[in-house]
Amino acid sequence: MTIKLTNSKTRKKEIFEPIDPNNVRMYVCGPTVYDRAHIGNARPVIVFDVLYRLLRHVYGPDHVTYVRNFTDVDDKINARAAESGRSIREITDETTGWYLDDMRAVGAMDPDQMPRATEFIGAMISMIEGLIAKGHAYAAEGHVLFSVESYKDYGKLSGRSIDDMIAGARVEVAPYKRNPMDFVLWKPSSDELPGWDSPWGRGRPGWHIECSAMSYELLGESFDIHGGGNDLMFPHHENEIAQSCCAHPQGGFARYWLHNEMLQVEGKKMSKSLGNFFTVRDLLDGHDGMPGVPGEVIRFVFLSTHYRKPMDWTAEKAEQAKATLKKWRSLGSSALGTGNADPRVLEAIADDLNTSKAISVLHEMAKKIQNQQRHDTPPDEVEDFVASARLLGLLEDRANMGAWVFEGAVGKLIDLTTYADHLFALRQSAMETKDFSAVDAMKTALLDAGVEVRMSKAGVELDAGPNFDAAKLEGLL
Repeated sequence: MTIKLTNSKTRKKEIFEPIDPNNVRMYVCGPTVYDRAHIGNARPVIVFDVLYRLLRHVYGPDHVTYVRNFTDVDDKINARAAESGRSIREITDETTGWYLDDMRAVGAMDPDQMPRATEFIGAMISMIEGLIAKGHAYAAEGHVLFSVESYKDYGKLSGRSIDDMIAGARVEVAPYKRNPMDFVLWKPSSDELPGWDSPWGRGRPGWHIECSAMSYELLGESFDIHGGGNDLMFPHHENEIAQSCCAHPQGGFARYWLHNEMLQVEGKKMSKSLGNFFTVRDLLDGHDGMPGVPGEVIRFVFLSTHYRKPMDWTAEKAEQAKATLKKWRSLGSSALGTGNADPRVLEAIADDLNTSKAISVLHEMAKKIQNQQRHDTPPDEVEDFVASARLLGLLEDRANMGAWVFEGAVGKLIDLTTYADHLFALRQSAMETKDFSAVDAMKTALLDAGVEVRMSKAGVELDAGPNFDAAKLEGLL
């Protein structure tokens, strides 16, 4: 299987050739954990989750290592602690848990390693000492700064010269800087702020050094893929490259750089001032009188646009995705998970993560299965359809991914697919015993609860009708 990826560093689509096929390594920049993740934060998670699934499929789960970090030392976290009176650790533990719950809800697998920056302070100090010794960094007034002029390739990732970056960037003006573009590796901490002892006094790391130190410790001086949103290309990823390549000149740091485009809401940039700023949890649970959106629907909408194109979240797209997934789940309700991914789906994903093309193939497969409903659909076709969808993280057996009905306008999610599967199993058993009493009783109870029931050879589809009463579902399973 040939995988092609658009390398931001070369601005070309390239054939992916891992350094070691038995040890494929990927690092993706994670969140700063001070609040709920907004829906834009979910896009890189979903994009690189698909790539992770592809790499595991091609090279084997035991031969892929995916690292995504948590930044748990940051001025935003410090400010949140000062405002709330809570401890920094309490805030970061809580928000880290929120983040993981929300990303799992949209179908993302946990990475193999999820390091916290505070666990690698020693490694950061060691890297900074090495950079000073090599002449790439200097200490000044309790700070340590990286000298951008010491790295001749600075700016190649983003395609900018240092002069252009100075002219266009908001750089911190400080008398201790030799060059306005020099960036902080270490800064002093006052007594009320978190800090660690270092050769330059009590302080804390700058943002950029974190990922360089953690990726080196967990993946080595050279690894295969580094990813993130394109808003990180400059300065964060540019600075990572400079630090890492100067600290470990014998290595190559990351060989392939992937960046996803940004997200809009209803055609506009997401902004609190425009009233279109939503967290992932807002969508999942419902907000402003709007019903919640199942995680699988969120994922489908995101994957319907290629990762290198701007993505527009709209309510209309969510409704269309919901209708499609309900149909697909009914078609695949009898699947046991024993199928093989369709080569066309695999090829689409392997071609620079063309998830929109992969979804088009799934539409074709679903249409073919649906057209065969009057006859017996070959079981292998249904199994392969489900396996193909699961390569994208869709149609998985997760309650929060398959819950389509809501208790109240914005209440908790009710998973009707569980009831559909149960009714389908009763029907299959009844076909053998010729005793349909259990099927009739289940169907009557569902109808009494206001559930619309549609049964066919392909499966069972349930929808909440206008008189749906979730309380009447209790005890049916």
